Amino acid sequence: MKKILLIEDHEELRINTAEILELASYETILAENGKIGILKAIEFKPDLIICDIMMPILDGYGVLQALQNNEELKNIPFIFLTAKTERSDFRKGMEFGADDYISKPFSATELLNAIDIRLKKNNVDSSALLSPEVQDLMKLIDSKFKDEALLLKCAFVSVNNYQKKQIIFSEGNHPYKLFYITEGKVQLTKCNDIGKVLITDLLNAGDFFGYLPILESSTYKDTAVCFDEVELIEIAKDYFIELITQHAPTASKFTQLLANNISSLEEQLIGLAYNSLRKKVAEAIVKLEKKYNDSLDTNFVIKMSRENLATIAGTATESLIRTLKDFSQEKLIEMNNGNIKILNLNALKHLVI
Repeated sequence: MKKILLIEDHEELRINTAEILELASYETILAENGKIGILKAIEFKPDLIICDIMMPILDGYGVLQALQNNEELKNIPFIFLTAKTERSDFRKGMEFGADDYISKPFSATELLNAIDIRLKKNNVDSSALLSPEVQDLMKLIDSKFKDEALLLKCAFVSVNNYQKKQIIFSEGNHPYKLFYITEGKVQLTKCNDIGKVLITDLLNAGDFFGYLPILESSTYKDTAVCFDEVELIEIAKDYFIELITQHAPTASKFTQLLANNISSLEEQLIGLAYNSLRKKVAEAIVKLEKKYNDSLDTNFVIKMSRENLATIAGTATESLIRTLKDFSQEKLIEMNNGNIKILNLNALKHLVI
């Protein structure tokens, strides 16, 4: 259960707001002034703080400054709650480092939506899976909208979850977002005229995808399917175009990604055309181990259907099964309940060379 600290000197509003939060299954901590609020923040370390600005003893700006000077508390999402609605007050709150600003009177929906947005955003920012590139991208987004209504920002950037086998986009669709994987695995597949499916890429946490058709002003050449449960940062197409046209490091990053993708695709096509069956299957197994063995397990287990593995290898399912049996007899792999355990990765890599 997420903990929310509410700092509000008006007793009736404090009690009514706490009831809303508790009905929404948040653990609520109450403070009637800024000084007590700081002490409770130190004691309880809440997941989010909602704080009035105009209070006796210590106002909201003083509370925020005190929290930002505390290493353990400075990254807690902070929402100002106030009856003051002038633009200068909004700007002042943002300049002090607040994450959002709710004006009184407010509805329960407005309050809960603001909380949900900030908690999701904080989860993304604190994720160890975020690469330096996406951290830079999110910082750029933050700086651009620091002095604007945060609802605008939410229209450009969102975090969404997908279920296993759910389609994110389909071949032939027009692009509308740039995607970044924070959790889970995604497969890019392509289907020919007779219905044969080829897995064109395997994506993991830390990968961007969906940018090529945006840059080309074309439709998707692949279908993106969730291999398991997936969490994505999604950035609107128009905003992504604005980023790469106005921010050189972002443009450079995606130019590099495009170059790497072209090289990988060339290698894949050459392999499909010229590699032996044993080399194709070994290469598919090594590719999966390299992409998905996050824990560096020496006996990594591949949990994938024979049909999907065959599409990665670029061969018929029957041919794949025969080759896997050969590998099993040679003690390169072990097959159990449909799973493939890698026993001798070095030997498989030697087959790929």
